[in-house]
Amino acid sequence: MDNTLITNVMLKAQQWLDGAYDENTKAEIRHLMENNQKELIECFYTDLEFGTGGLRGIMGVGTNRVNIYTVAMATQGLSNYLIKNFPGKKLSAAIAYDCRNNGQLFAQKTAEVFAANGIKVYLFDSLRPTPELSFAIRHFACQTGVVVTASHNPKEYNGYKVYWEDGAQIIAPHDKNIIAEVRKISSISDVKQKASEGMIHSIGNEVDAVYLNRLETVVKGKEYISKVADMKIVYTPIHGTGVELVPAILKQIGFNNIYGVDAQNVVDGNFPTVQSPNPENADALQMAIDKAMEVDADLVMATDPDADRVGIAIKVNNQFLLLNGNQTGAILSYYMLNTWKEQNLLQGKEYMVKTIVTTELIAEMAKAFHVEYYDVLTGFKYIAGIMRQNEGKKTFIFGGEESYGYLAGDFVRDKDAVMACALIAETAAWAKNQNKSLWDILMEIYAKYGYFQEDLVNVVKKGKEGAEEISRMMQNFRDNTPAKIGGSDVVMIKDYLNSETINLKENRRENISLPKENVLQFITEDFTKISVRPSGTEPKIKFYVSVKIDLAKSENFEAAQKCAREKILLVKSDLAI
Repeated sequence: MDNTLITNVMLKAQQWLDGAYDENTKAEIRHLMENNQKELIECFYTDLEFGTGGLRGIMGVGTNRVNIYTVAMATQGLSNYLIKNFPGKKLSAAIAYDCRNNGQLFAQKTAEVFAANGIKVYLFDSLRPTPELSFAIRHFACQTGVVVTASHNPKEYNGYKVYWEDGAQIIAPHDKNIIAEVRKISSISDVKQKASEGMIHSIGNEVDAVYLNRLETVVKGKEYISKVADMKIVYTPIHGTGVELVPAILKQIGFNNIYGVDAQNVVDGNFPTVQSPNPENADALQMAIDKAMEVDADLVMATDPDADRVGIAIKVNNQFLLLNGNQTGAILSYYMLNTWKEQNLLQGKEYMVKTIVTTELIAEMAKAFHVEYYDVLTGFKYIAGIMRQNEGKKTFIFGGEESYGYLAGDFVRDKDAVMACALIAETAAWAKNQNKSLWDILMEIYAKYGYFQEDLVNVVKKGKEGAEEISRMMQNFRDNTPAKIGGSDVVMIKDYLNSETINLKENRRENISLPKENVLQFITEDFTKISVRPSGTEPKIKFYVSVKIDLAKSENFEAAQKCAREKILLVKSDLAI
């Protein structure tokens, strides 16, 4: 083992033992020193990275763990940046937390450090969804906000997500500038912790009511709901923050039969009923599907711990089928476009937004309805960036990403599963009014715009050698573009790192106006799209594959599906993934 590494770890651990840290923390450090050097190294070998979105990591003692001290130091750095960025202004911040273990503790510490820096704090009195935090920032005209969450990560994790005054997650230049300020905080002694009295304000149900009332304004089809108000819906929060507000909004817009999953309505950061609290995973919805079979429900919905993403299952031939994020986003887009058109709301200034790895089906529908659409980099903060750019000039209809995040309306600036659950249920009611199911609507979409099938391949490459290999893979794709992929000629390359589109058929180059990011896309003659990007949070490189098959009749769906699967397999073979 590297002696220099051990020496540095022991030095950092001793600094904590000698510093102004609580006795329980010091006792845990001593225990690790005496009994578990390997874990001690993990806790202290580096400083937990404050990334472009904030902190996320395993909870525990040490510089490389999420604890009250790393949270306090991050908040001090953020406070310093706010004071520099808004000179002479009375500053305020909103804070929320989800069901994660220690969530309330970390939120309280964040509030205390803000307050000690003269920043007024609006602190939710109990767990709340991430999108409500986004709403609260705008509602109280704050300059920033923090939500303590690790989204759908395993139970050992927690995190700290930072928002700006528009209610969106931080983007350039603020992200890098905040990181620079956080890195200047080298010790807990650099943190102000004595708050003036009256600087922390508890907020609760009164904000919930305003938030839900604003969500209700997004609902355009109450007449559809009223005709099928007894439609049966099963919803699970998977032990998280949606437990109160999702059933509340469904009832508020007119649904009468909402069934919960008792075992998963228990707020618990250990997530005892699932392997992972991720609505993308089939097992996370299994208990809800079992309940739906028992009560003969029409729809199953499940939100992640901080209720910003939602997964659904729909009834097909008396069985429940899980939809992926692209399919749900397509159905919601189709409903919104149709409803806005029927109600004469399309006036020529409306727009939609999706990420570059999300299904092209949404773009096809927007074009058909003569609605402008934008492609943005992966991450909902970029969707929010387009909303900020168009504020007061154009009207936002809908935004979505393949990773189960959706938004309508402009008063929240992050993906909102509370809102999405209302829209999904409303869309199901719209279908039921036509004697159709959501599956029928999906088949209708495919018949009109083509059958799109997507697949995601994660290639894991761990450690320093893995990171170097991922870098070589990306460079190799740039230097040696495949001539054919999946049996079709590559006709276009989009290189987001070099900010250019290369049209191979016309031998023409154009600039890409999006921020630089290490992403490559290959588009073939038959509309197959392959996106390649290293993960920003995990040791892996991601391959997003999308293929399109014409589907003249919904009866041909199975044949189209088989053809799409074969094409995706061919693409994977060609790329050796």
